[in-house]
Amino acid sequence: MTKYYDENTLMYLNGNFVRAADARMDFYSQSLHYGYSVFEGIRSYSTTNGSTRIFKPVEHFDRLKQSAEAINMPYEWTTDELIQITYELLAKNQLGDAYIRPVVYAPANMSFAPNEHSYILIQAWQMAPFLGEKLLRVRTSSFQRPNPQAFHMRAKAAGHYVNSIIASQEARANGYDEALLLDINGHVAEAPGANVFMEKNGILFTPPAGHILPGITRATVLEIAAQLQLPVEEVHFQVSDMLHADAAFFCGTAVEVIGLASLDDQPFAAKWETTRSAQIQKAYKEKVTEPVASTTTVPVA
Repeated sequence: MTKYYDENTLMYLNGNFVRAADARMDFYSQSLHYGYSVFEGIRSYSTTNGSTRIFKPVEHFDRLKQSAEAINMPYEWTTDELIQITYELLAKNQLGDAYIRPVVYAPANMSFAPNEHSYILIQAWQMAPFLGEKLLRVRTSSFQRPNPQAFHMRAKAAGHYVNSIIASQEARANGYDEALLLDINGHVAEAPGANVFMEKNGILFTPPAGHILPGITRATVLEIAAQLQLPVEEVHFQVSDMLHADAAFFCGTAVEVIGLASLDDQPFAAKWETTRSAQIQKAYKEKVTEPVASTTTVPVA
């Protein structure tokens, strides 16, 4: 099992940096009992000039606020404030390449009544590639993504991720690396915690917003594709379309950009190294380690 902290690890909790081993929360929290919280997954990287850079922090912390507001959680922090706190947290823990997890959670409340305030924590830890670095063997899940008329799919809410956990566990129990989930209409939606792209005849295809969480890494892939003059179509497609694709990949903050070896035991047609998708992967790795001048960038001690 991954070890996320030791006796010296610090986290940020409601205005203070505290030892992770000493941190406490209220076990009557509405978040614990009902999954009523929102969070972000953010990465920091040691850049090519030796500084530490959080990748797209504004986009992530803005989305944290939007997620909280979407599910009626009080939110009182500014993006600039949380970015600075996160850089301090990385420096205090001497982390460069790290995964960062801010969580907005609820106070004690066993009812469904709205809360007057929320709490916040920010954790960070060193993380190996989330799904490894080899191409993935993927299985179509028997579970669907939630109905967007039942949930705000744009909100990165903790409760939504039970769906991701059971889909991923099902795939791994059957010998696969990860799952691919469909929407309620039978269209390809996303992976547990990642968006999906397929490549066919020099064009990238990805599901449109609606039944998916349109990720920040997904947006970055769209930016890179535009720079590479690679056409992208945001359209609905089915598993049968993917089975005839040249290549496919998942993308997300944790997984970054990772190619698929096969779907439902059928390999993709092209050799990964020859695809435009592989060019996207390479360009993404270069992009996240670019040094960017910032008054909040804190070199790791």
